[in-house]
Amino acid sequence: MNIIVFGAPGSGKGTQSELIIEKHGLHHISTGEVLREEIAKETELGKVADSYISKGQLVPDKLIIEILDDMLSDEVLQKGIILDGFPRTIPQAEALAQMLNKRNTGISAVIGLEVYEEELVDRLLKRGKISGRSDDNKETIKKRIQVYHKNTAPLIDYYKNAELYFSIEGNKTVDYIAESINEALVQITKENATALK
Repeated sequence: MNIIVFGAPGSGKGTQSELIIEKHGLHHISTGEVLREEIAKETELGKVADSYISKGQLVPDKLIIEILDDMLSDEVLQKGIILDGFPRTIPQAEALAQMLNKRNTGISAVIGLEVYEEELVDRLLKRGKISGRSDDNKETIKKRIQVYHKNTAPLIDYYKNAELYFSIEGNKTVDYIAESINEALVQITKENATALK
């Protein structure tokens, strides 16, 4: 099972990804985490990534795709993956499909966490106070949400057309959202099992 956890900044992708991993034992791939580690280590990749992230912009597709391609080993794919924060653009989604295709696999489902904009801003401001993440300030948050609507939201229709998108109401409690996701994944697993017979 290869899953994408999808949503705007602050929608709870990281939290829900961790809960799915606990329950289903998938391998977590967070391009955002990789980039933050590189920025903290002040590597060349980190410096390039930071020049975009600090302004609320997306890191170029080519760079992200190269990082992901390196991460998709046979061992990782055997376990099944959960992608959090990728893809963020339609070219990234197309590149992901090609990468998985050449490894004889594909995306099983896209879990879309739908959250009101005011709620997103509140959550990110709170997260900024707790974690000290430099991109969680009001100005950058607004910019990141604008970038999401312009570049990333079109993926909803892209994955709906592929019949892979499951909409989850993300304004509820963490437990309620986790239960809704689990119900969707049980349905997907049953459908996959039926398709394999």
